[in-house]
Amino acid sequence: MKETGKIWMNGKLVPFKNAKVHVLTHALHYSTSIFEGIRCYDTPDGSAIFRLPEHVDRFFNSAKMYSMKMPYSKKKITDAIVNTVKANKLKQCYIRPLAYYGYGTMGLTPTNNKVDVSISCWEWKMGESKAGKFSGAKCKISKWIRIDSKSQPMQAKSAANYSNAALARMEALNAGYDEAIMLNNKGHVAEGSAENIFVVKNGKITTPPLDADILDGITRDSAIKLLKSNKIKVIEKNIKISDLLKADEIFMTGTAAEVKSVTRVDKTKIGNGKIGEVTKELQDSFMDTVMGKNKKFLSWLRFI
Repeated sequence: MKETGKIWMNGKLVPFKNAKVHVLTHALHYSTSIFEGIRCYDTPDGSAIFRLPEHVDRFFNSAKMYSMKMPYSKKKITDAIVNTVKANKLKQCYIRPLAYYGYGTMGLTPTNNKVDVSISCWEWKMGESKAGKFSGAKCKISKWIRIDSKSQPMQAKSAANYSNAALARMEALNAGYDEAIMLNNKGHVAEGSAENIFVVKNGKITTPPLDADILDGITRDSAIKLLKSNKIKVIEKNIKISDLLKADEIFMTGTAAEVKSVTRVDKTKIGNGKIGEVTKELQDSFMDTVMGKNKKFLSWLRFI
């Protein structure tokens, strides 16, 4: 990644190279951190952060699930995100708020340790996410099962959940695929390594429900609302591997991925092996929305 000028750490903007933590920071040893991924887009009317309040809400909800007492208010974090982007003079970027149990008591229980918060951002252009965004991603059904919500809170965007996802992503890449598709412990489709998944069949769109051990994705929610605005209903139901293989189209959604087409699952070609009509229309609708062209959803943008 390209270094930026400043990172916000515990209330202050510090030079990029000075944003350091102690090696005995609790989160480094036990994955006791939560984070967000947020996009800022370079629109014709200026830079705009996409669905900032929803991301900040989820950030605080994730903290609650890990008994993490945030040392700042939502307003303070929101203002800090805006100011960090401005300080780095980035027109478009990826933004990463992070809260973690810091240096203090070593041992499994973190709650006596200070909660540290940082906000970083780096340049990220629209459509920059790799892995077949427009050509179609080749996905491998992973041998790694998505963590069960009875084991740890999957509705929290925590570092602990992403070690599971990283294993699936590495497995897929090592096998020559672009992305992984993970199943839950019931054998149903959960999500990609870092994306929610949708299946199109005979004009109907389905996506796994939240109790399928998935993250309540903000881009997932955006896609559902955009489709609904075009009078296309999305049905939340459990999805089997066979539903993937028989699909006319499959697409994934995420902050980095935006809306990404899937054209192959394991050795099976999906549909005609090209980006489908529904997926393409949603991609266009999503791009219009983040660029401020869709006035109905203009409130999703925080211009800075």
